[in-house]
Amino acid sequence: MDAEPEARAAARTEAEGRDRGSRRGGGSRRSRGTGRLPLRQSLLFRLLAASITIVVCSVAATAWLAARTVTNAFQGEQGQVLANDAQIYDTLIGYAAGHTDWSAVKPTLSRLAEQTGRHITLTTQDRRPIADSGSTTALPVRASAFVDPLRADPALLRGVKTDGVDPRAVGPYRLPEAERTELRGRAERLQSCLRGVGHTAGLTEAPGGRPSLIVPGDNGVQQKAGAVCALYTLDTPTPTERRALDQLNALVGDCVKRHNLSSVTVGLSFTSTGSGDEAVQQCIDTARREQLAPYVAPPALLFVATPAGSATPGFDLSPANSARVAGVAALVLVLTVAVTVTVGTRLVRPLRALTDAARRPTQQHTRVPVTTNDEIGHLAAAFNDLSERRERMEGQRKAMVSDIAHELRTPLSTIRGWLEAAQDGLAASDDAFIASLLEEALMLQHMVDDLQHLAQADAGQFRLHTEPLRLRELLNHVAAVHRGRADSAGVTLTALTEDAPTLFADPARLRQIVGNLLSNAIRHTPPGGRVSLRCRRTGDQVVIEVADTGTGIAADDLPRVFDRFWRADKSRNRQTGGSGLGLAVVRQLTEAHGGTVSVTSTPNKETVFALSLPL
Repeated sequence: MDAEPEARAAARTEAEGRDRGSRRGGGSRRSRGTGRLPLRQSLLFRLLAASITIVVCSVAATAWLAARTVTNAFQGEQGQVLANDAQIYDTLIGYAAGHTDWSAVKPTLSRLAEQTGRHITLTTQDRRPIADSGSTTALPVRASAFVDPLRADPALLRGVKTDGVDPRAVGPYRLPEAERTELRGRAERLQSCLRGVGHTAGLTEAPGGRPSLIVPGDNGVQQKAGAVCALYTLDTPTPTERRALDQLNALVGDCVKRHNLSSVTVGLSFTSTGSGDEAVQQCIDTARREQLAPYVAPPALLFVATPAGSATPGFDLSPANSARVAGVAALVLVLTVAVTVTVGTRLVRPLRALTDAARRPTQQHTRVPVTTNDEIGHLAAAFNDLSERRERMEGQRKAMVSDIAHELRTPLSTIRGWLEAAQDGLAASDDAFIASLLEEALMLQHMVDDLQHLAQADAGQFRLHTEPLRLRELLNHVAAVHRGRADSAGVTLTALTEDAPTLFADPARLRQIVGNLLSNAIRHTPPGGRVSLRCRRTGDQVVIEVADTGTGIAADDLPRVFDRFWRADKSRNRQTGGSGLGLAVVRQLTEAHGGTVSVTSTPNKETVFALSLPL
């Protein structure tokens, strides 16, 4: 057919390459395998195992040494830090309870910082600075506490009840001096009364100025003493407290009314006397905060850090502990270096062999020994396969150059011979002479064009100019062009294109494909034979078939008919073959359209080339 033979040397080179691959002990099979390595054989697993071993030993040694070294120091310092932080929080809550703003808090912060050795910063809730105990530094990510005397933490401050209101936030309940003096007199008389009946009582004064007595003993003793000295009761609110309670009860009344709750009356204990409902108590707590809010400083964020800016303080190791840490670190470093050198040496040795082989001249096609079954072993086997493929490709390249030279030499020799004959006066420059030279020149041009098409396809530069086309008209036109040649060869050419649909393709390239197949079929069909051009639609594909009753193709040769420079006729007879590139061009152009080309043949009976193109 119209495919020239590839050099026999290339075939021998490929066969010898396969033999060498089978004799190499399975290296190629390992590189071509697609299965994963067992985990225990993986190079990655071994590297991870070595690294994890080192890390575990390092962490264990460091953790043990750190735990032994810092435990005692940390416990003592942690207790002091907690005590200092609690002192700072308590002092600032007390300041906020007794002031309406933070404008004068700077001296308090400086005093606390001097006492505790901490850096203290107060900011608003959106982190705008209020005051700082020293130079401004970057704030920690999280605040140490939320300073609000109306929502204090009962776990941090003694005397704060579940409502969160600090007892130092008294606001309108602060007694003037006259009322304080009167209540203090009552308390002293009550204290004397209790002493007279044999009970000792302590006298204290709340932040608002109201005194109270502490009577030791159980409830029975306290009740008996209270019954005897009831004349000097301290529970009655003063005028100042009464005004504040009236204001509070008004706020509570509005709240319980909004929530459809029972009305209550609130006393100095700030608990309801009319209902024990939890919702009522929430109204009391809310109203109390609303009443006290104008008398306390606004909420603030507290940041407590070391002078260096960290949230938690550090500590210094003693010289002995520092030496122990350095010794353990040095031991771990030595072990790490030893393990790394051992593993690295085993890894680098085969990689160096690969590097040396890659740097040798390409003509040598060097192989490297495959000594392991891990990733590096697979790399070595793949390198050996690459060397084999390069060796085979080198043989194919030489064979192709030889074939091209042979194909070009024939028409050039003919042209040269005719021209020399004309120059010597042995051939007349008539129409036949010119036609012969033109035929050989056209053969050269056709061969060069085919080589250019194949080179463009290999380089990915081949471009199609597709458009909708009527396949029936195109096939009939190609058949009409080749019918004259078929008649001259004594071959009957028929076109059956009734089922040809509209196709989206490059019309020039499609005519070239079908024309190559028809020319090939006519050339290999003896006089009296038939060549048929058929078209049919199959699903979303259109199938174009070129069938001939020529000599056919042997079954062993069918897989190679589309190879470049391969021909079934080994004699390279110009009467029965062309350049050996036509069918290779057919395959490239068909695949560029997204289709496929195939061939079936029964020798001396029928050969069918079928193109399948998407609609």
